[in-house]
Amino acid sequence: MKLPFFPLQSIFFPGETVPLHIFEERYKQLIKDCRDEAVTFGIPVYINDTMVYGTEVQLVEIVNTYEDGEMDVTCVARQVFRIISFNRNMGGKLYAGGEVEFLDNINDGDVKLKQEVLDRLHELYELMDVPFTPLPVEKFNSYVLAHKMGLSFEQEYQLLQMAKESERLSFIKRHLLNTIAVLSEVDRTKKTIKMNGDFRNFDPLDFKDFTV
Repeated sequence: MKLPFFPLQSIFFPGETVPLHIFEERYKQLIKDCRDEAVTFGIPVYINDTMVYGTEVQLVEIVNTYEDGEMDVTCVARQVFRIISFNRNMGGKLYAGGEVEFLDNINDGDVKLKQEVLDRLHELYELMDVPFTPLPVEKFNSYVLAHKMGLSFEQEYQLLQMAKESERLSFIKRHLLNTIAVLSEVDRTKKTIKMNGDFRNFDPLDFKDFTV
């Protein structure tokens, strides 16, 4: 399938709302085409000077249009794709595009693993003293809170490439466990440093029955 491209150094996951400010002429043309022809476009992830994976998005609303033609738009992310070919000018248009292959989303995540991830996420937020709003497990998937788990840009890109929900959940769980372990050690160290220099009540050892 061919898609127009709007490359960004950003990652959007399926189901996510995508707010964009449009100011370049090529992307003004792209949004006009999306509005007039009801076409979708792709946001390839620009990372390490390459573009291989990205997310298809659909225009939802043009929120604001300014006098100079700039726009604020909202879109929704749909499917993850891999780029097969790239053209700097798609069909004579100002914007780029290319052939893409969509990744099959294999929804094989079980409730037990989802709950484990949610529990670890809650634990992480408590360690960081950040409010956590409980999310029903039936409404949770690996994409829902992906930007709120402390993943690096590179880790989010890894997550984007995973087709299986079970693989994504396991990846997130490992990350959360590692992060919690590091933060717990930092917290313990802070308490140790804070306690250093305080007067402490030590129980004297009883040598009554001690022999060498």
